Amino acid sequence: MLNLLKKYYPVRNVLFVFGEGLLIFLTINLVYLLFSGWGIYCIDSFPDAVRALIVTVVFQICLYFFDLYDLSVINTELIDWLSQIIQAFGIGCIILAVIYYLVPQLVISTRIFWTSYFIICLAIILWRLLYFRILNERLFSLPVVVVGTGNLAVDIAREIEEKKDSGYKIAAFVGTTAPEYNPNNAPLFADPSELLEQCRMHDVGRIIIALDDRRGTMPVRDLLQCKLQGIEIDEGITFYEAVTGKILVEKVKPGWLIFSEGFKAGKIRAVVKRIMDFLFSISGLLVSLPVTLPTALLIRLESPGPIFYCQERVGEKGKIFKVIKFRSMRKDAEKNGAVWAMENDPRVTRVGAFIRKTRIDEIPQMWNVLKGEMSFVGPRPERPVFVEQLTKKIPYYSLRHAVKPGITGWAQVCYPYGATEEDALRKLEYDLYYIKNMSVFIDILIVFRTVKTILFRKGAR
Repeated sequence: MLNLLKKYYPVRNVLFVFGEGLLIFLTINLVYLLFSGWGIYCIDSFPDAVRALIVTVVFQICLYFFDLYDLSVINTELIDWLSQIIQAFGIGCIILAVIYYLVPQLVISTRIFWTSYFIICLAIILWRLLYFRILNERLFSLPVVVVGTGNLAVDIAREIEEKKDSGYKIAAFVGTTAPEYNPNNAPLFADPSELLEQCRMHDVGRIIIALDDRRGTMPVRDLLQCKLQGIEIDEGITFYEAVTGKILVEKVKPGWLIFSEGFKAGKIRAVVKRIMDFLFSISGLLVSLPVTLPTALLIRLESPGPIFYCQERVGEKGKIFKVIKFRSMRKDAEKNGAVWAMENDPRVTRVGAFIRKTRIDEIPQMWNVLKGEMSFVGPRPERPVFVEQLTKKIPYYSLRHAVKPGITGWAQVCYPYGATEEDALRKLEYDLYYIKNMSVFIDILIVFRTVKTILFRKGAR
């Protein structure tokens, strides 16, 4: 499980989340000990620990849904994230009140709970201030040397610099020309024979090969010397994938796709995924009835036309199917032909605008999942007319159809909504990452992120 977490979150972020959870858990237990004394605490330690664990889990889930564990972009405004913490804990208190009402045995005394609450708030503030300083000053980050100064090297440097929680910092570049992006003025040296010496000088543990053209430029002998000294050598595209959670489509070579790890369609995984899809679809359709029935009525009352909107989409292996959604546009929305959706689209009805923001319009697609045409998680299905255009212009675009399309996907939770060819390219980078790394764990992670997106109304249009 820890290895899976490390794959999708930097190690330091995993440690940060577990560390903060431990901080909340220990604080509550210490307050129990303070008020009850050692003797009574030892007798009641197990039930008290269970109560503390429940509070910890609820508070951390709320912090997650308020984006307070998204440390890739650090909010430097103390008041802002302090306000977010208080809001998250406020929701947490409401959830705990419901739990305590249903299971009174889990109730924590008022004195212990509120004492713990204020101490936890103070402890988390200090903990986060310390952690943010570590990120800002790149403390404990692994120094890396980037071999190359071209476009790929610049892309990698930009991701390392802008992604504060990447866990890396650039110690030096190897190349004959200065890179266009070098905000920390990392030294540049042209002679590859200095590679091992520079690695020792900067305590480098990893070398990134980011050459735009390797023909006759790869310092093979020097790299082998470094590898024999225990220094890891990473291919630039692979490193970029690990840091960003996407594949650099424009620079990836066919050989990399063929020989890299991943892109495995195991039969057991397919069966498990299908079972999960079936169970989730049945449950989702039943649970959503109190929402879908009024939605259908409102659509019927607001504008003439059908309640549901069926549209051709491209599915697995290029097979055409009809996706089912609640109608959110006027009946004559595409009288002039197919066009990309746009922000503040005038074709969208008032009810349609609401159900798009809340993703209610997507619920009927669970019927497509039940029929086996879609999965809960996968690349979003696109219309045939757009697929034809994009396949001609974007490399590897057809690879999206190697798996079943999904109601939600890695691109949807990682990339803001967009409806242009450039957006299609950026989304493909995430879709290929998902196809390459498909697993039950990443599906669950995507579902959690989707719930957060729906609750905070991000990304829908």
